[in-house]
Amino acid sequence: MRIAIFENIMTPGGHEVDFDRILVEEFRARGHEIKFYVPENFQFQFDYKTPVKKINGSAVVYKNSRGIKKIVAAAKREINRQRWYHQLFEEQKNFDALIIPTSTYRYLRALNHSVLKKISVPLIFIFHGINPDEAPKFFKECEKLLPNKNIKAVVLNFGKDIFGRRLENIHTIYPPTYTARDLNPDAQIKKTPSEILTVGFFGQYRREKKLRDFLNVFVNGNYRRKVKLIVQGSTMHEEDAEDFAKIIRQYEKFEGLKFIPKGLIGADWQRAIADVDALLMPYSAPRYKYHWSGMLFTAVGFHKPVIASNDINPEVFNMYKIGETFASGDLDELAKVLENFINDFDKNFPVYEKNLREAAENFSPMNFSNRLEKIILN
Repeated sequence: MRIAIFENIMTPGGHEVDFDRILVEEFRARGHEIKFYVPENFQFQFDYKTPVKKINGSAVVYKNSRGIKKIVAAAKREINRQRWYHQLFEEQKNFDALIIPTSTYRYLRALNHSVLKKISVPLIFIFHGINPDEAPKFFKECEKLLPNKNIKAVVLNFGKDIFGRRLENIHTIYPPTYTARDLNPDAQIKKTPSEILTVGFFGQYRREKKLRDFLNVFVNGNYRRKVKLIVQGSTMHEEDAEDFAKIIRQYEKFEGLKFIPKGLIGADWQRAIADVDALLMPYSAPRYKYHWSGMLFTAVGFHKPVIASNDINPEVFNMYKIGETFASGDLDELAKVLENFINDFDKNFPVYEKNLREAAENFSPMNFSNRLEKIILN
Protein backbone atom coordinates (compact mmCIF):
# COMPACT_ATOMS: atom_id res chain seq x y z
CA MET A 1 0.00 0.00 0.00
CA ARG A 2 1.22 3.50 -0.85
CA ILE A 3 0.73 5.62 2.26
CA ALA A 4 1.00 9.42 2.13
CA ILE A 5 1.64 11.45 5.27
CA PHE A 6 0.68 15.11 5.17
CA GLU A 7 2.73 16.96 7.79
CA ASN A 8 2.18 20.70 8.19
CA ILE A 9 3.28 21.51 11.74
CA MET A 10 6.89 22.57 12.29
CA THR A 11 8.37 22.12 15.77
CA PRO A 12 11.95 22.40 17.06
CA GLY A 13 11.92 18.70 17.86
CA GLY A 14 10.24 16.48 20.40
CA HIS A 15 7.51 13.90 20.27
CA GLU A 16 5.85 15.24 17.11
CA VAL A 17 9.02 14.45 15.20
CA ASP A 18 9.28 10.97 16.71
CA PHE A 19 5.59 10.24 16.14
CA ASP A 20 6.07 10.75 12.41
CA ARG A 21 9.08 8.48 12.62
CA ILE A 22 6.96 5.73 14.17
CA LEU A 23 4.47 6.03 11.31
CA VAL A 24 7.20 5.93 8.67
CA GLU A 25 9.34 3.12 10.06
CA GLU A 26 6.58 0.86 11.36
CA PHE A 27 4.50 1.04 8.17
CA ARG A 28 7.61 0.57 6.06
CA ALA A 29 8.44 -2.52 8.15
CA ARG A 30 4.97 -3.83 7.25
CA GLY A 31 5.85 -3.55 3.56
CA HIS A 32 4.15 -0.24 2.72
CA GLU A 33 5.62 2.61 0.67
CA ILE A 34 5.71 5.97 2.45
CA LYS A 35 5.75 9.48 1.00
CA PHE A 36 5.54 12.86 2.72
CA TYR A 37 3.52 15.82 1.52
CA VAL A 38 4.53 19.07 3.21
CA PRO A 39 3.97 22.83 2.70
CA GLU A 40 6.48 24.70 0.56
CA ASN A 41 8.38 26.27 3.51
CA PHE A 42 8.41 23.13 5.67
CA GLN A 43 11.75 22.21 7.26
CA PHE A 44 12.26 18.70 8.60
CA GLN A 45 14.05 18.26 11.94
CA PHE A 46 14.86 14.64 11.11
CA ASP A 47 15.75 12.78 7.93
CA TYR A 48 13.07 10.11 7.52
CA LYS A 49 14.77 8.85 4.34
CA THR A 50 11.43 9.13 2.62
CA PRO A 51 10.34 10.81 -0.66
CA VAL A 52 8.89 14.30 -0.14
CA LYS A 53 6.58 16.40 -2.29
CA LYS A 54 6.08 20.06 -1.43
CA ILE A 55 2.73 21.76 -1.97
CA ASN A 56 1.69 25.40 -1.93
CA GLY A 57 0.85 27.09 1.37
CA SER A 58 2.90 27.90 4.47
CA ALA A 59 3.51 25.41 7.28
CA VAL A 60 1.93 25.93 10.68
CA VAL A 61 4.29 27.39 13.29
CA TYR A 62 2.56 27.85 16.62
CA LYS A 63 3.49 31.10 18.36
CA ASN A 64 1.92 33.10 21.14
CA SER A 65 -0.06 35.94 19.55
CA ARG A 66 -2.83 38.18 20.79
CA GLY A 67 -5.54 40.45 19.48
CA ILE A 68 -5.64 41.12 15.77
CA LYS A 69 -2.43 39.14 15.15
CA LYS A 70 -4.05 36.00 16.56
CA ILE A 71 -7.11 36.49 14.36
CA VAL A 72 -4.97 37.06 11.26
CA ALA A 73 -2.83 33.98 12.01
CA ALA A 74 -5.93 31.81 12.43
CA ALA A 75 -7.38 33.13 9.15
CA LYS A 76 -4.14 32.34 7.31
CA ARG A 77 -4.16 28.79 8.65
CA GLU A 78 -7.71 28.27 7.40
CA ILE A 79 -6.83 29.62 3.94
CA ASN A 80 -3.78 27.38 3.79
CA ARG A 81 -5.79 24.31 4.81
CA GLN A 82 -8.11 24.83 1.87
CA ARG A 83 -5.12 25.18 -0.49
CA TRP A 84 -3.52 22.02 0.92
CA TYR A 85 -6.74 20.02 0.76
CA HIS A 86 -7.36 20.93 -2.86
CA GLN A 87 -3.82 19.90 -3.87
CA LEU A 88 -4.03 16.65 -1.89
CA PHE A 89 -7.31 15.83 -3.64
CA GLU A 90 -5.57 16.28 -6.99
CA GLU A 91 -2.76 13.96 -5.81
CA GLN A 92 -4.93 11.05 -4.65
CA LYS A 93 -4.09 8.91 -7.67
CA ASN A 94 -0.53 8.75 -6.30
CA PHE A 95 -1.35 7.09 -2.97
CA ASP A 96 -3.67 4.45 -1.50
CA ALA A 97 -4.22 6.13 1.87
CA LEU A 98 -3.54 9.56 3.36
CA ILE A 99 -2.69 10.21 7.02
CA ILE A 100 -2.72 13.61 8.75
CA PRO A 101 -0.79 12.78 11.93
CA THR A 102 -1.72 15.69 14.23
CA SER A 103 -5.26 17.01 13.87
CA THR A 104 -7.87 19.10 15.64
CA TYR A 105 -11.58 19.58 15.00
CA ARG A 106 -10.59 22.60 12.86
CA TYR A 107 -9.10 20.21 10.30
CA LEU A 108 -12.47 18.49 10.01
CA ARG A 109 -14.33 21.81 9.88
CA ALA A 110 -12.14 22.88 6.96
CA LEU A 111 -12.63 19.47 5.32
CA ASN A 112 -16.39 19.97 5.36
CA HIS A 113 -15.86 22.95 3.04
CA SER A 114 -13.35 21.20 0.79
CA VAL A 115 -13.45 18.91 -2.23
CA LEU A 116 -11.06 16.63 -0.31
CA LYS A 117 -14.01 15.15 1.59
CA LYS A 118 -14.85 13.36 -1.68
CA ILE A 119 -11.49 11.56 -1.66
CA SER A 120 -11.67 8.03 -3.06
CA VAL A 121 -9.04 6.49 -0.73
CA PRO A 122 -8.94 6.29 3.10
CA LEU A 123 -8.16 9.65 4.74
CA ILE A 124 -7.07 9.27 8.37
CA PHE A 125 -7.04 12.19 10.79
CA ILE A 126 -5.15 11.36 14.00
CA PHE A 127 -6.22 13.19 17.15
CA HIS A 128 -3.84 13.09 20.11
CA GLY A 129 -6.69 13.70 22.51
CA ILE A 130 -10.09 15.37 22.78
CA ASN A 131 -10.83 17.60 25.78
CA PRO A 132 -14.36 18.39 27.05
CA ASP A 133 -14.47 21.85 25.46
CA GLU A 134 -13.50 20.47 22.05
CA ALA A 135 -15.74 17.41 22.14
CA PRO A 136 -19.02 19.04 20.97
CA LYS A 137 -17.23 20.70 18.03
CA PHE A 138 -15.41 17.46 17.21
CA PHE A 139 -18.62 15.41 17.14
CA LYS A 140 -20.44 18.10 15.15
CA GLU A 141 -17.87 17.93 12.36
CA CYS A 142 -17.67 14.13 12.45
CA GLU A 143 -21.45 13.89 12.11
CA LYS A 144 -21.34 16.05 8.98
CA LEU A 145 -18.74 13.69 7.51
CA LEU A 146 -20.64 10.45 8.16
CA PRO A 147 -21.77 10.15 4.49
CA ASN A 148 -18.10 10.28 3.41
CA LYS A 149 -17.09 6.70 4.17
CA ASN A 150 -13.38 7.18 3.44
CA ILE A 151 -12.96 9.83 6.17
CA LYS A 152 -11.88 8.35 9.51
CA ALA A 153 -11.08 10.15 12.77
CA VAL A 154 -8.62 8.17 14.92
CA VAL A 155 -8.34 9.31 18.53
CA LEU A 156 -5.40 8.13 20.66
CA ASN A 157 -7.35 7.09 23.71
CA PHE A 158 -7.67 4.35 26.31
CA GLY A 159 -11.40 3.63 26.03
CA LYS A 160 -13.85 2.59 23.34
CA ASP A 161 -15.63 5.95 23.22
CA ILE A 162 -15.13 9.68 23.72
CA PHE A 163 -17.05 10.96 26.76
CA GLY A 164 -19.58 8.18 26.28
CA ARG A 165 -20.14 8.87 22.58
CA ARG A 166 -19.08 6.96 19.51
CA LEU A 167 -19.78 7.45 15.81
CA GLU A 168 -19.15 5.12 12.92
CA ASN A 169 -16.31 7.28 11.59
CA ILE A 170 -14.58 7.68 14.99
CA HIS A 171 -12.02 5.06 16.05
CA THR A 172 -10.01 4.85 19.28
CA ILE A 173 -6.64 3.12 19.63
CA TYR A 174 -3.84 3.09 22.20
CA PRO A 175 -0.96 5.51 21.58
CA PRO A 176 2.49 4.06 20.82
CA THR A 177 5.53 4.01 23.04
CA TYR A 178 8.72 5.79 22.04
CA THR A 179 11.78 3.54 21.95
CA ALA A 180 15.54 3.69 21.43
CA ARG A 181 15.48 3.36 17.65
CA ASP A 182 19.07 4.53 17.15
CA LEU A 183 20.69 2.65 20.03
CA ASN A 184 21.40 -0.97 20.79
CA PRO A 185 17.99 -2.48 21.69
CA ASP A 186 19.25 -3.40 25.17
CA ALA A 187 20.78 0.02 25.84
CA GLN A 188 17.47 1.51 26.93
CA ILE A 189 16.80 -1.03 29.69
CA LYS A 190 18.70 -1.05 32.97
CA LYS A 191 18.47 -4.42 34.68
CA THR A 192 19.33 -2.94 38.08
CA PRO A 193 19.33 0.60 39.50
CA SER A 194 22.54 2.63 39.46
CA GLU A 195 24.57 3.22 42.61
CA ILE A 196 23.72 6.91 42.32
CA LEU A 197 20.04 7.00 41.40
CA THR A 198 19.63 9.32 38.42
CA VAL A 199 16.18 10.75 37.83
CA GLY A 200 15.16 12.93 34.91
CA PHE A 201 12.71 15.73 34.21
CA PHE A 202 12.61 15.77 30.40
CA GLY A 203 10.63 17.20 27.53
CA GLN A 204 9.30 20.48 26.26
CA TYR A 205 9.48 23.18 28.92
CA ARG A 206 6.28 25.12 29.51
CA ARG A 207 5.55 27.36 32.46
CA GLU A 208 2.40 25.36 33.20
CA LYS A 209 4.65 22.50 34.30
CA LYS A 210 5.58 24.55 37.41
CA LEU A 211 9.19 23.40 37.46
CA ARG A 212 10.11 25.81 40.30
CA ASP A 213 7.63 24.15 42.63
CA PHE A 214 9.05 20.73 41.84
CA LEU A 215 12.66 21.85 42.26
CA ASN A 216 11.83 23.29 45.68
CA VAL A 217 10.39 19.92 46.66
CA PHE A 218 13.38 18.01 45.30
CA VAL A 219 16.16 20.06 46.90
CA ASN A 220 14.43 19.88 50.30
CA GLY A 221 13.90 16.12 50.22
CA ASN A 222 15.31 13.73 52.81
CA TYR A 223 16.97 10.93 50.85
CA ARG A 224 18.74 7.91 52.30
CA ARG A 225 20.68 7.23 49.13
CA LYS A 226 22.62 9.33 46.62
CA VAL A 227 20.40 10.85 43.95
CA LYS A 228 21.00 13.10 40.95
CA LEU A 229 18.39 15.06 39.00
CA ILE A 230 18.79 15.96 35.32
CA VAL A 231 16.45 18.66 33.99
CA GLN A 232 16.21 18.92 30.20
CA GLY A 233 13.91 21.24 28.33
CA SER A 234 13.32 22.54 24.82
CA THR A 235 11.17 25.64 24.42
CA MET A 236 8.85 26.78 21.63
CA HIS A 237 8.06 30.26 22.91
CA GLU A 238 10.33 33.13 23.93
CA GLU A 239 8.54 33.62 27.26
CA ASP A 240 9.17 29.98 28.19
CA ALA A 241 12.84 30.20 27.18
CA GLU A 242 13.35 33.28 29.37
CA ASP A 243 11.62 31.64 32.33
CA PHE A 244 13.67 28.45 31.95
CA ALA A 245 16.89 30.51 31.92
CA LYS A 246 15.86 32.20 35.18
CA ILE A 247 15.20 28.83 36.80
CA ILE A 248 18.62 27.55 35.79
CA ARG A 249 20.34 30.59 37.30
CA GLN A 250 18.35 30.14 40.50
CA TYR A 251 19.00 26.43 41.02
CA GLU A 252 22.26 25.53 39.28
CA LYS A 253 24.17 26.08 42.53
CA PHE A 254 22.51 23.06 44.17
CA GLU A 255 24.54 19.87 44.27
CA GLY A 256 23.09 16.95 42.36
CA LEU A 257 21.30 19.10 39.77
CA LYS A 258 22.20 19.22 36.08
CA PHE A 259 20.39 21.29 33.43
CA ILE A 260 20.25 20.66 29.69
CA PRO A 261 18.53 23.77 28.25
CA LYS A 262 18.07 22.60 24.68
CA GLY A 263 16.12 20.20 22.54
CA LEU A 264 17.50 16.73 21.92
CA ILE A 265 16.72 14.73 18.78
CA GLY A 266 17.37 11.20 17.64
CA ALA A 267 20.23 9.31 19.27
CA ASP A 268 21.08 12.23 21.62
CA TRP A 269 17.54 12.21 23.03
CA GLN A 270 17.46 8.43 23.31
CA ARG A 271 20.83 8.26 25.04
CA ALA A 272 19.79 10.90 27.58
CA ILE A 273 16.65 8.91 28.44
CA ALA A 274 18.52 5.60 28.52
CA ASP A 275 21.07 6.99 30.98
CA VAL A 276 18.58 7.77 33.76
CA ASP A 277 16.99 5.31 36.17
CA ALA A 278 13.57 6.96 36.39
CA LEU A 279 11.54 9.79 34.90
CA LEU A 280 9.59 12.43 36.79
CA MET A 281 6.39 14.03 35.50
CA PRO A 282 5.20 16.12 38.45
CA TYR A 283 3.32 18.71 36.38
CA SER A 284 -0.40 19.16 36.67
CA ALA A 285 -2.88 20.46 34.11
CA PRO A 286 -6.42 19.36 33.22
CA ARG A 287 -5.49 18.70 29.60
CA TYR A 288 -3.23 15.79 30.60
CA LYS A 289 -6.35 13.79 31.46
CA TYR A 290 -7.48 13.91 27.86
CA HIS A 291 -4.27 13.97 25.78
CA TRP A 292 -1.81 11.12 25.92
CA SER A 293 1.52 12.02 27.47
CA GLY A 294 4.51 11.65 25.17
CA MET A 295 6.85 11.58 28.15
CA LEU A 296 4.87 8.85 29.90
CA PHE A 297 4.99 6.72 26.76
CA THR A 298 8.70 7.42 26.47
CA ALA A 299 9.11 6.14 30.03
CA VAL A 300 7.18 2.98 29.19
CA GLY A 301 9.10 2.41 25.95
CA PHE A 302 12.42 2.80 27.73
CA HIS A 303 11.29 0.79 30.80
CA LYS A 304 11.75 3.72 33.19
CA PRO A 305 9.71 3.85 36.42
CA VAL A 306 7.93 7.16 36.89
CA ILE A 307 6.47 9.61 39.35
CA ALA A 308 3.52 11.37 37.79
CA SER A 309 0.63 13.59 38.72
CA ASN A 310 -2.56 11.53 38.95
CA ASP A 311 -4.11 13.50 36.08
CA ILE A 312 -1.57 12.18 33.57
CA ASN A 313 -3.23 9.30 31.69
CA PRO A 314 -4.65 7.68 34.85
CA GLU A 315 -5.91 4.72 32.79
CA VAL A 316 -2.32 3.58 32.25
CA PHE A 317 -1.60 3.52 35.98
CA ASN A 318 -4.83 1.60 36.57
CA MET A 319 -3.58 -1.04 34.15
CA TYR A 320 0.06 -1.25 35.18
CA LYS A 321 2.17 -0.57 38.30
CA ILE A 322 4.84 1.41 36.46
CA GLY A 323 5.63 3.90 39.23
CA GLU A 324 3.92 6.17 41.71
CA THR A 325 1.37 8.97 41.44
CA PHE A 326 0.40 11.88 43.66
CA ALA A 327 -2.66 14.10 43.87
CA SER A 328 -2.45 16.75 41.18
CA GLY A 329 -1.15 20.04 42.55
CA ASP A 330 -0.52 18.72 46.08
CA LEU A 331 3.12 19.60 46.77
CA ASP A 332 3.10 18.06 50.25
CA GLU A 333 2.00 14.72 48.85
CA LEU A 334 4.54 15.05 46.03
CA ALA A 335 7.30 15.51 48.62
CA LYS A 336 6.27 12.32 50.47
CA VAL A 337 5.87 10.28 47.29
CA LEU A 338 9.21 11.49 45.92
CA GLU A 339 11.09 10.62 49.10
CA ASN A 340 9.54 7.15 49.30
CA PHE A 341 10.07 6.53 45.59
CA ILE A 342 13.79 7.33 45.84
CA ASN A 343 14.41 5.66 49.21
CA ASP A 344 12.54 2.44 48.31
CA PHE A 345 13.52 2.31 44.65
CA ASP A 346 15.68 -0.82 44.90
CA LYS A 347 12.96 -2.73 46.75
CA ASN A 348 10.19 -1.78 44.30
CA PHE A 349 12.21 -1.93 41.09
CA PRO A 350 11.35 -5.60 40.22
CA VAL A 351 7.60 -4.80 40.32
CA TYR A 352 8.06 -1.67 38.24
CA GLU A 353 10.23 -3.50 35.71
CA LYS A 354 7.75 -6.38 35.25
CA ASN A 355 4.84 -4.00 34.67
CA LEU A 356 6.86 -1.76 32.37
CA ARG A 357 7.78 -4.77 30.25
CA GLU A 358 4.10 -5.77 29.93
CA ALA A 359 2.98 -2.21 29.18
CA ALA A 360 5.73 -1.75 26.60
CA GLU A 361 4.50 -4.83 24.75
CA ASN A 362 0.85 -3.75 24.79
CA PHE A 363 1.58 -0.20 23.63
CA SER A 364 4.46 -1.08 21.29
CA PRO A 365 4.90 0.80 18.00
CA MET A 366 4.40 -2.50 16.17
CA ASN A 367 1.01 -3.05 17.82
CA PHE A 368 0.09 0.58 17.18
CA SER A 369 0.82 0.28 13.46
CA ASN A 370 -1.12 -2.99 13.34
CA ARG A 371 -4.18 -1.34 14.92
CA LEU A 372 -3.95 1.68 12.65
CA GLU A 373 -3.52 -0.48 9.55
CA LYS A 374 -6.74 -2.35 10.38
CA ILE A 375 -8.63 0.94 10.57
CA ILE A 376 -7.23 2.03 7.21
CA LEU A 377 -8.15 -1.24 5.51
CA ASN A 378 -11.62 -1.72 7.03
